[in-house]
Amino acid sequence: MSEENITRIHLDGKEYILIGTAHVSKHSAEQVKEVIEAEQPDSVCVELDEQRYQSITEGSKWKEMDIIQVIKEKKASLLLMNLAISSFQNRMADQFGIKAGQEMIQGIESAKAAGAKLVLADRNIQITFARIWGNLGLKGKSLLLSQVVASIFSKDTITEEELEKMKNQDTINAILNEFTDSFPRLKKPLIDERDQYLAQKIKDAPGEKIVAVLGAAHVPGIKEEIKKEQDMAKLTERPPKSNVPKIIGWSIPVFILAIIAYTFFANPSAGLAQTISWIIWNGSLSALGAAIAMGHPLTILTAFVAAPITSLNPLLAAGWFAGLTQAYIRRPNVRDFETLSEDVFSVKGFWRNKVSRILLIVVLSNLGSSLGTFIGGADVIRVFFENL
Repeated sequence: MSEENITRIHLDGKEYILIGTAHVSKHSAEQVKEVIEAEQPDSVCVELDEQRYQSITEGSKWKEMDIIQVIKEKKASLLLMNLAISSFQNRMADQFGIKAGQEMIQGIESAKAAGAKLVLADRNIQITFARIWGNLGLKGKSLLLSQVVASIFSKDTITEEELEKMKNQDTINAILNEFTDSFPRLKKPLIDERDQYLAQKIKDAPGEKIVAVLGAAHVPGIKEEIKKEQDMAKLTERPPKSNVPKIIGWSIPVFILAIIAYTFFANPSAGLAQTISWIIWNGSLSALGAAIAMGHPLTILTAFVAAPITSLNPLLAAGWFAGLTQAYIRRPNVRDFETLSEDVFSVKGFWRNKVSRILLIVVLSNLGSSLGTFIGGADVIRVFFENL
């Protein structure tokens, strides 16, 4: 058996065999099978969390899940990342005939065949992205979102050089590679913390012989971190949210409401004009956004009704209500998500796909509501000064 890409660690009477895999290599999957069959370990650790494990082993279950259920279970952000990763992997498969993540699937199958305990050793992907999000300012968050969305709809081919580079990264790192170059501090939650988390999960795996199937980039860090005791509670803690955006978000509606209330007191007819202006500008522009996206008539009406109210509450968004209404009326399932990266390549496919239609409704309704807030707010202030 070749020892290439294999690291053996003996610690506290246990043997840890780390297989540094390439997520885009057929050879890695073959090596995983060979090592587990030869070693017959007590446990096999794979670089997956529960949600990614389910997406691999219960694909049909995800396909039948509808978007409303996804929203209720707070898995919308996970699906967005899965879509980005899926689109990325599909482009690799089309170009190179490589199925990314095959070595993890092989690890699961080989663990079962060997009667070994399967350990899902990676940190929950939503916690990882929450900690990444917490390290970003407004500019960074905008860039991250734009990069994720761009990766979904990208038609760019992957060069041989990029492919070779990806052989030392996991899929998440590969997706965000350029982003971490721009924001070096993200290396901590994306790589360093996951090295620590993976190391502790591998260390705590039952039995005396443990095989771990890992992206090659994590092996050097895990070799060092496995010697230490990690604070798992700290590593899985969601970062505290800043109060500044909340203060700003509430200050604007309070300011607008105070101006309208004062104007009503001083001149009721002018206050009524302010209120009508606020409703018309917010409602009409948000409804226009839903109409441009060819939303259902009830979706357009929902955008009109919701926008004047949600613009006064930073916790709500008109596009969310409009999108949810569209989802109830034209309910997509995750199969629509899976075909999205292909459907958006044609105008017909874009409009046919229920998910892309909802995404467009959410974006354009929110954009219309935001424009309505600025224009309506300016008109409210104009009427206020005219009636001082």
